Amino acid sequence: MNPFASPPAPPRRLRRTVLIGLVVLGVAAALFVIRKPLLMSAPRCAAGQWHGCLDTFNGVVLVTLVTLPLAVLVAWAPARRRRARGVASAWRMSLAEVGMVHGTVPFVWMILMPGGGAGVVPARVSLVPLRDLVTMGPLGIGGNLLVFAALGFFAPMRFAALTSLPRILALGAGCSVLVETAQYVLRLDRVSSVDDVLLNAAGAVLAALASRRWWRTTAEAPSDLPRPVPAPTG
Repeated sequence: MNPFASPPAPPRRLRRTVLIGLVVLGVAAALFVIRKPLLMSAPRCAAGQWHGCLDTFNGVVLVTLVTLPLAVLVAWAPARRRRARGVASAWRMSLAEVGMVHGTVPFVWMILMPGGGAGVVPARVSLVPLRDLVTMGPLGIGGNLLVFAALGFFAPMRFAALTSLPRILALGAGCSVLVETAQYVLRLDRVSSVDDVLLNAAGAVLAALASRRWWRTTAEAPSDLPRPVPAPTG
């Protein structure tokens, strides 16, 4: 036996179990932190009231969490059809399609919520890079990093044309520019800042790096085609 030999890598099942456990703990910790604000919005959301539910950050987060099982069910239907057709990675493709939408739309909705002076206060633009980072604070920076994180995480898993970090960077920056432009044109009493674009694009790239293990496989098999059936021998 070689005493200098490196220990064997942990089994794939163990790594997967540890990763799932960390994700569950992270989600549980996040829910514990925001439990009070979410409970404040729960009565209005349950009553179907717009004011106090879908026009507040807490209400949008609550609705997003409540509809998560529905999103999984929506992903299950096309995954089942694809598996019946013999498509490789059917579940991965379906989850990526639903995840892009379910993880991005709520953040865009919150960004486009009008402020108190919407339509009255003149549109504001900040084009000096890194100037607004000081006033954002940790919560603002973290929120901006998450805006297009789901898009950056799932898009390369679904579309082979996006399996490149520069393309994900361009995708995140382009989507952010569209949102910032909408804020300016609609006069939503929000500052259209270049720092928001930088953080949104950076969040998309960081999320893409987290899913790189899976979207590399997508690049090797980009087509949504059934797997070929081997010809009988003999």
